[in-house]
Amino acid sequence: MQAVEIKKDIYWVGAVDYDHRDFHGYSTSPEGTTYNAYVLKDEKNVLFDTVAGECAKTLLCRLAKVLEPEKIDYIVCNHMELDHQGALQEIVARTKPEKIFVSQTGMKSMAGYYPNTDWPVVPVKSGDKISVGKHTIVFQETRMLHWPDSMVSYIPEEKLLISNDIFGQNIASSARFADEYTQKEDYEHRIKEYYYNIVLPYSPMVLKTLPVVESLDIDMVAPDHGLILRGEEVGRMVQRYRTMAEQKPQRRALIFYDTMWHSTERMAYAVASGLEECQVPTRIMSVKQNHHSAVMTELADCGAVLCGSPTHNNTILPLVSAQLTYMKGLKPLNRIGGAFGSYGWSGESPKYLQEALKAMKMQLPCEPVKCAWRPSKDDLKACHALGVGVAKALIEACNG
Repeated sequence: MQAVEIKKDIYWVGAVDYDHRDFHGYSTSPEGTTYNAYVLKDEKNVLFDTVAGECAKTLLCRLAKVLEPEKIDYIVCNHMELDHQGALQEIVARTKPEKIFVSQTGMKSMAGYYPNTDWPVVPVKSGDKISVGKHTIVFQETRMLHWPDSMVSYIPEEKLLISNDIFGQNIASSARFADEYTQKEDYEHRIKEYYYNIVLPYSPMVLKTLPVVESLDIDMVAPDHGLILRGEEVGRMVQRYRTMAEQKPQRRALIFYDTMWHSTERMAYAVASGLEECQVPTRIMSVKQNHHSAVMTELADCGAVLCGSPTHNNTILPLVSAQLTYMKGLKPLNRIGGAFGSYGWSGESPKYLQEALKAMKMQLPCEPVKCAWRPSKDDLKACHALGVGVAKALIEACNG
């Protein structure tokens, strides 16, 4: 298990988990993930973050290729979530560091995960800096990106930002750098997947933080998940984040739905025909066949979102309800919405869907469409008209 030198005397010593699929219990990582940790060799040797608990031995093995673990003087915990600090107790026991640096808010997280420990913890705030010999470490809090305790570490002498969860992706690969990763479309998809399922609700904080990042002299960003960015890729990633955080309307639509006897499914395709007639590319996703995080990832490129469900027990089907709850928590902005559904007896589902989209502050240019039993030709025409109406509103928003 080799370490990788990313800058002179700075090494990646993390772990790649090719088999990890359930990311944090709410999203997916279809290709696995990477837990990145870094070590700086200097008069004081510094370990930046650790790894998930089950990967502690991997970290120690890679670290030993660089220097004896017992020679670590400082540990920096940029973020206390357990995919980064699950191995902390084992690493502290092995290295016995002189100091452990954590944000002031991170003190609470550390005490919650590791109570009754007598560790040499030093809280830091934005602008605090330490000298470790030839190198300086400057700390910058990045609260709510994506936890209250999050911070980043900047090493000005190397123009290196160790960015914690910001700019990460769930990619498991032997490549360490983005410019070495040959699957470019997959890389772009994983960036959107990561942002739209983890960072999206904190987009206002992203827009406040990006100018701080841009004010630093940086030619490499080392996140705690995925590939390391260097050269021109640093600027490209900053611009991607700005674009995703601004959430300007895009001329593309997403339809998600569930169905019992295919009636709502037929309605979904009729709605799509109206959108496509207006030259709005559309993706249809069944919530039975697609994980809720995959639906959110698709939303990254869509300025319109329409949802459909049959009426079930006077409300909507459970998977649609779960998708809407998940989506609402991620706080998407500036979307055009629409709702539709079939029913046999009472027909409340489209009203509930419309209310759910309204609660997300979506613009709703059309009344919801519902049909009894199987959709007739007139019902399908109404669905087509819903698609046209949403498409026109979306085109206007994109051109505004």
